[in-house]
Amino acid sequence: MINVPMSALEVAVVESGTRGVETLRDTAVFARKLEALGYRRIWYAEHHHSPAIGAFPPVLLIAHAAASTSSIRLGSGGVLAPNHAPITLAEQFGTLAALHEDRIDLGIGRGPGTFDEATARALRRGAGSATDQEYHDDVAAILSLLVDEVALGLLPEPWLLCSSTAGAALAARLGLPIAVAHHIRPDTTFAVLERYRAEFVPSQWCEQPRVLTCVEVICAETEQEAAWRAGPMDVVKAGLLKGLSDIPFPTPADAAAHPFTPEERQALAGFRAQQACGTPETVVRRLAQLAAETGADELMLTTPVYDLDARVRSYELVKRYCEATTTP
Repeated sequence: MINVPMSALEVAVVESGTRGVETLRDTAVFARKLEALGYRRIWYAEHHHSPAIGAFPPVLLIAHAAASTSSIRLGSGGVLAPNHAPITLAEQFGTLAALHEDRIDLGIGRGPGTFDEATARALRRGAGSATDQEYHDDVAAILSLLVDEVALGLLPEPWLLCSSTAGAALAARLGLPIAVAHHIRPDTTFAVLERYRAEFVPSQWCEQPRVLTCVEVICAETEQEAAWRAGPMDVVKAGLLKGLSDIPFPTPADAAAHPFTPEERQALAGFRAQQACGTPETVVRRLAQLAAETGADELMLTTPVYDLDARVRSYELVKRYCEATTTP
């Protein structure tokens, strides 16, 4: 039913009642298990000042996972250009590419990675938000430096993360493959892809448009269990709807007791309908639909659920169902 490769976005959730060190240990286990399942790549997201998501630099998570795997691709999804000097990113990812040849991706994004203004300013050494031109200049500088001597002669694979038509235009102009943040802003997905494909210019990085669609996926043996597993992230999302970014990642039991307002329940249901949540049959059918609608060359699944075993199980159910329903 799904004829494109599948990958994973890991946001390194810090579960209530656990410590960051346990989350870090889990990332290596997660990488080994997804490699064994046959997923193409794992990307790590950059976040700051959140009790629910660890402030772990993607470059370190990549290095950590690469040391305990042998074939799966690893990268940033993304590292946020306004927070870093271009030469630093080129050196870091060039070094990773030299150490782990043909396994490293450099997914570049724009956002600050935090909703806390003081943290965002600290990341930029007191400067305000990057302008469009500053962001464009940063991305161009990173690409230029990658082919310079700092890249040690081996290149990571660059991608641009996009959730807006402006980002799509930049990816098209630079001839970069695009990772579409359908899991964050599904309302913009098709406008982003239309502009990207219409304006794409071939480059040394990519000869033709190349699309990765990222979707939130929560798969379980029953619809009821999948909805229960989705509860903790629903609590975090409900907090964000109120402008609150300091919501811990609760247990499924605590999430089931959370008093959502009718407006929150409606918003969450609308979002979930555009993602993929349910049994393997439901999820794979939805993923196949989304792959066809977006013309994706690859699907990236992000599964923000409590408990490592449950998270891995979700990926396993999807993969096994795809294999079982594929005609030889």
